Amino acid sequence: MENYLNKLYEERRSIYHLGNHSRLTEQQITEIITLALKFCPSAFNSQSARVVILYGSYYQKLWDIVLTELDKIVPDNKIQQTKEKINTFKTGIGTILFFEDQNTIENLQQQFPLYAENFPLWSLQSNGMLQYMIWLALKEKQLGASLQHYNPLIDHEVKLAFDLPEHWKLLAQMPFGSIEQPADEKSFLPMEERLKVFG
Repeated sequence: MENYLNKLYEERRSIYHLGNHSRLTEQQITEIITLALKFCPSAFNSQSARVVILYGSYYQKLWDIVLTELDKIVPDNKIQQTKEKINTFKTGIGTILFFEDQNTIENLQQQFPLYAENFPLWSLQSNGMLQYMIWLALKEKQLGASLQHYNPLIDHEVKLAFDLPEHWKLLAQMPFGSIEQPADEKSFLPMEERLKVFG
């Protein structure tokens, strides 16, 4: 088990060349994501994370929104390169949207004023754990993913398109699919620069 988990750590990478080939059904993928959402730890068991899974035309619609919004701000000489990048996210199986419910966080701040300034930070930490849990779970099923951040540029249009509550704050987008091309080699800083052990 230990070696298997280590292998997953090593193999989980940002995959940009996605396909829509998988032995899993959309329902099975949804169940994997749901399990991670249910059991992800959160401060005060707040469970403030919210997740939206987009498949099919909904998945395509998201990246059309991203392109439309980017087209408004990206210089003409860069837009073609931008379109090519966004189109790589449209070739997979789906996209996961990660949100934090701001109402939940504000309620905790009111209930526990001593920790008020920490709740937004703790919610981000919890959401980061959720993103990693899902990413690792997808990798375990031989699905690739990457984490994208086109928020807040797309926030308003995404909430309109999918009828989402205004108090949900968009944090990240995770397109996923079959791995059509492996990730490039990854370099690492010397561990002695990053880790100190006392004892």
